[in-house]
Formats: sequence, C-alpha cells, structure tokens
Amino acid sequence: MTPSVRRTRRATRIAQVTGASAAVLLAVSACSSSDDSASDAPSSSSKASSDKLSGTVTVFAAASLQESFTTLGKQFEKEHPGTKVTFSFGGSDSLAASITGGAPADVFAAASPKTMKIVTDKGDAAGTPATFVRNQLEIATLPGNPDKVASLKDLTGKDLKVVLCAKEVPCGAAADKALTASSLKLTPVSYEQDVKAALTKVELKEADAAVVYKTDVKAAGDKVEGVDFPESAQAINDYPIAPLKASKNSAAAKAFIALVRSAEGQKVLTSAGFLKP
Repeated sequence: MTPSVRRTRRATRIAQVTGASAAVLLAVSACSSSDDSASDAPSSSSKASSDKLSGTVTVFAAASLQESFTTLGKQFEKEHPGTKVTFSFGGSDSLAASITGGAPADVFAAASPKTMKIVTDKGDAAGTPATFVRNQLEIATLPGNPDKVASLKDLTGKDLKVVLCAKEVPCGAAADKALTASSLKLTPVSYEQDVKAALTKVELKEADAAVVYKTDVKAAGDKVEGVDFPESAQAINDYPIAPLKASKNSAAAKAFIALVRSAEGQKVLTSAGFLKP
C-alpha cells in the first residue's frame, strides 16, 4: 500500500469519527434543550395563569370564617394584582338559599356538608365540594366566667341566660346534637341566625353564655371566656368549599379555593382555631 493511499484512508476515518461525534453532540444538545423547556413549562404556565387573573371574586362564607377569610382575601389580592375579593358572611343555610335563589357568587364555603348539599342538590356547584377545615364547639361566657360555668349541664340552670344558634344553622345543629347526646334539655333566651350573632349577645352582656365555635371565642379575645366541654367532640363540623356554576370569574374562584386549601391557607385557618380536615 502506497503512502498516498494510507493517508487517504486515515483522513476518511478521521472524518467519519468527527461526523459521528458531532451527531452525538447535536442529539445531546437537542435533548437538553427539550428537557429545559419541559421543566420551565409549569412555571411559565403558572405565571401566565397568574397574569390572567383579574376582576372580582365574590365569596359566600359561613360567619365563623370571617376573620380568617378576610386575611386570605387580602393575601389573594396581594398575590394577584388586579383582583378584588368581596365577601358575604352569614348563616350557611341563608347563604345556600341565596345561591339557589340566583344571588351572584363565585365560591361557597359552608360550615356543614348539609348546608352545602342544598347547593349541590340544585346543581349550582361546579365540581365536588372539598372539606378544607373542621370546627368544634365551645361555651362562651362573660369575661372571668362569673357564673362558674364548667360544663354543658351547667347551661341548663334556670337563672342563666343562654343563647344558641338556630337549629337549621350548622352551629345550632351541632349544639343540638351535643345536647341530645348528653340527654340535656336547654331552653335558650334566643335562637340566633348565625354564630357571630350568638356570640355578640354575650359580648354585649345581653346573655350569660352561648354555645359557639372555638374559633369565634378565640377571635373575640378578652370580650368572652371559653369553656371546653367533652360532648363537643361528638359534634364536630366539616367545612366544605366549592366553586359555583354561575361564577363569572371561574379562574379566580378556583385560584382562591387553591389558596384556602394550600399550606399557606391552612396555616391561617389553624392559627384561627380551626382543625385540619
């Protein structure tokens, strides 16, 4: 074999190796570029989704959620500039009736599955409601507990002015369940349409005690004093939340619900006294 032929074959082999290496490098580069795009996609998509949120989100929520949801509403507006969260707080049964009656709302957060069912049975919820917190009853007394209330049975005393939530309201239904389980009969001086109204009676000293939620006693601070009673463990309420079918801002409604159910949202709710679902 002549030197000239040997040089030609060597050059051919070098060219083949170089070409194969370049092909491999191109393939690796392409895969790397593809992987980078995939990993960036969620954040880009998330940002795009976040950027699209705007307008008002109307939330109908149980009265006991007032403090924590107000905090979460401000947080939501801060995270999504251009949005506004408005609330309607009240007895869950009244809110459910308003929704089925056509009141405009985007989200419903109820204090019991029973009141949420009023809305789902009418087909007014979009999707399946999710339980996001639970709540337990407590006795609220005047500051310092001057009547020395120590149990649910103490509320049956004739000289004590006691207030309960109406039985159709979740806090009233829970109180009735606890009383029935204890074989106790209690005649209140009034039945209130939501838990905040019941608590206000004690705050204004128009009643000596009320059966409300732990969260409401905590929110009232030194205006009342809380008394635990073991029967409350038998009447814990699950709180479901759902977007509504007639929502005019479904994207923002779903985003608000996501915040409520997130670790951040749960931290706000549990610090207010709610129990984890």
